[in-house]
Amino acid sequence: MSAATSTSTVMVLGGDQEKNRTVDVERSAALEAFPDQDKDKTEEERKKIDRALIRKVDYWLVPWLAVLYCFCFICRTNIGNAKLQGMEAALGMSGIDYNISLTIFFIAYAFFDPITNAILKKSSPRVFFTLIMVVSGVIVTLTGLCTNYSGMLAARFFLGVAQSAFFPGVNYYLSCWYKASEIGLRSAIFFAGAALAGSFSGLLAFGIAKMDQVAGLAGWKWIFILEGIATFLAGVICWFMPLDWPSTAHFLSAEDRIRVQRRLLLDKQSAVAEHFDKRYVYEACKDWKTYGYMLIYTGCLMPLYAFALFLPTIIQGMGKSGATAQIMSVPPYACAAVFTIIVGYIADRTRWRGYCNIAPVLLAIAGFVILIATDDPNAQYAGTFLGAMGIYPTIPNSLSWVSNNTEGSLKRAIALGMVIGFGNFNGAVSSNIYMTKEKPRYWTGHATVLAYLVVCLLGGSILVHFALAAENKKRKNGERDAMFEKLSKDELLIKGDKRPDFIYTL
Repeated sequence: MSAATSTSTVMVLGGDQEKNRTVDVERSAALEAFPDQDKDKTEEERKKIDRALIRKVDYWLVPWLAVLYCFCFICRTNIGNAKLQGMEAALGMSGIDYNISLTIFFIAYAFFDPITNAILKKSSPRVFFTLIMVVSGVIVTLTGLCTNYSGMLAARFFLGVAQSAFFPGVNYYLSCWYKASEIGLRSAIFFAGAALAGSFSGLLAFGIAKMDQVAGLAGWKWIFILEGIATFLAGVICWFMPLDWPSTAHFLSAEDRIRVQRRLLLDKQSAVAEHFDKRYVYEACKDWKTYGYMLIYTGCLMPLYAFALFLPTIIQGMGKSGATAQIMSVPPYACAAVFTIIVGYIADRTRWRGYCNIAPVLLAIAGFVILIATDDPNAQYAGTFLGAMGIYPTIPNSLSWVSNNTEGSLKRAIALGMVIGFGNFNGAVSSNIYMTKEKPRYWTGHATVLAYLVVCLLGGSILVHFALAAENKKRKNGERDAMFEKLSKDELLIKGDKRPDFIYTL
């Protein structure tokens, strides 16, 4: 499509006929507010300007967001490292107390998750992300000062509230900057921060634990205190970073701000209003895809948190000591980070989001089959690599799939909130399946993760992929045209991706 095009023409194939259909003119009106800065340029010059623009956006946004998520993920999972350094005995925890302390985080996290994107849409990204990091840092630092189990429960609950906004907020924020064909790789780079957090968390815990009894504090306390202070400082720095909307980004020239907004408008398959309308909320809630993606994301998140929270424990069950277990938890995460970026790149280039879920999850399934089937420590350790490499890439890929196939910023914000919120609620399941009495094999934990991978992630991805393929075929054959013709202009605005001229990413 030419950048100067004022209307969007979509080819709808019906039998042997080709019919041109001009979609709603709202996008044309919107484009008039963003005049083409490069109308006199050649196509090659346009591409060069566009590449330079996206490199600039990448440079200013993606690395810093990945760093922030690395800190956030360390904050929520460092309790697993503290456990290896004697936290349970120090706080008088026994039985399932540790599992409950994990569960309460996810209850708070999931409850507040769906509303956070709407908050971001109404506020400044700089304020939004700064507050999350500063508050999280304070809470984690104070966690290191807990003297009893009740204090730990309170700290974990409020950390869940504080961090519920971050992950859905970033995914929505990226969707406001990048086209559908670009967001997968950026999300993958951002989410690689979670895998790197696992590596750093193990290394940091190994080093910090040597501070045992410094200033009279146990090593596990210093894990929380120092990592909390680091997160707080990251939040302070965040205030000075250029986190803003495309229309107000100070790191871009006025011409580049127009270019960013124009390229996003041209990328839309259908014209949709961006103002608040409760009907967009209803559309997100009524859309079968929302629930299909909720199923898929459940299959991603429950295994993710089970892996992140219990990997040191699993490795310890292989007969390794606390310090050795911390160090051995690093390599699987490093491999997962690299593989996450590779899958994100492939998914963006091919637009095969479904296949890019199915292939990695087969690795994860193989990994957990190994963990269940053998008690050989070397084979089990190899299984943790396959598990990490199979789970982590599916998180950003699944959320990119949601963004690609949900048209309209408000509907997309609500859909992402529902998908992420439901997935995180299942973190409560991951908190309660690895039981001390089953050490070292953890049959229940491994089997439950395997079931989620097979039924929810693999099964859900296959189901949604083929359902969308069938719907695309009907739309290209003109079988949905009657719906298009019966809708009024106002109804067309609300339908977004349900319009028959919208072709889904598979």
